[in-house]
Amino acid sequence: MGLLDSLAGQVLGSLSGTGGEQRSPMLEVIGGLLNNQQGGLGGLVQAFQQKGLGEVIASWIGTGQNLPISAEQLQSVLGSEQVQAIARQLGFSPEAASEQLAQTMPTVIDQLTPGGQLPPSDAAGGLAGLLAALQNKG
Repeated sequence: MGLLDSLAGQVLGSLSGTGGEQRSPMLEVIGGLLNNQQGGLGGLVQAFQQKGLGEVIASWIGTGQNLPISAEQLQSVLGSEQVQAIARQLGFSPEAASEQLAQTMPTVIDQLTPGGQLPPSDAAGGLAGLLAALQNKG
């Protein structure tokens, strides 16, 4: 599991600017999304595709430039109930939570897929679990 540990550590370090030593509530939320999403990262891709945003998440996974996503588009994929739960968890308004997710999620997904491909389905949940575990070490 050294590769997965390394990858998750790099994601945490690059996003928090601390090498992953401090807890990042937004990374915990995204890790939770991946853990709770049926099918992990692959399930999240399907949810984006069902809302007509498949090319957006594909750009995050691919090796090129990440396409932006609006807070409203992200809320349509995740659903208002899930966004409200995330907002409560972060202590934000639903609008602010959607904005923060829209800014952070492309980078996290991009870095979880460094080769431009989804990890094997059994590893997708493992990556989210690693993110959560590394957050708890702080």
